[in-house]
Amino acid sequence: MQYLCLMTIDRERVLRAAAALLARKSTATMDEVAKAAGIGRATLHRHFAGRDALVRALEEFGLRELEAAVEEARPDEGSAPEALRRLIGATAPASPLLGFLITENQLFEGEGVNEGWARIDAVCTTLFRRGQEEGHFRVDLTAVWLTEALYGLLSAGAWAVQAGRVAPKDYQYMIAELVLGGCVRRSVEA
Repeated sequence: MQYLCLMTIDRERVLRAAAALLARKSTATMDEVAKAAGIGRATLHRHFAGRDALVRALEEFGLRELEAAVEEARPDEGSAPEALRRLIGATAPASPLLGFLITENQLFEGEGVNEGWARIDAVCTTLFRRGQEEGHFRVDLTAVWLTEALYGLLSAGAWAVQAGRVAPKDYQYMIAELVLGGCVRRSVEA
């Protein structure tokens, strides 16, 4: 009698464990990733042929999470500062993954850049541009720069929460206050 042994893994759980480890230790080996995910190295390799395949899977997963966060935030509704606060809050669950992904240079080199990044960039840049046009945000800082600064703060916030240096409940407030404090247009006094 033949027995078929099926081992299923929770791919999302493995990807989240990999992202959490790689965000803290970008040089982690596949063995370390497998251990962090609670699976064997052979199982990990059956699902991800190597580090490049794992990173690309993390990218796909992360972009889906970010696009869902953007949709949840409704960036076209309300004032630009309100929409920005919602966007920051909506990214909190995906922030560890974002923190890893935006520092993974291989994702942004060559012709194989995932189109999802351009979609996220467009939404964020449009939000900052709208804030500038509405008179809420400074016009001396480009919307593209404000988008890049936001990414940096989101990943720094993720790292700080993950390292236990910032309480998870403070993630949205601290980032929003820093971003808005730096980009809000101040009235000019004569």
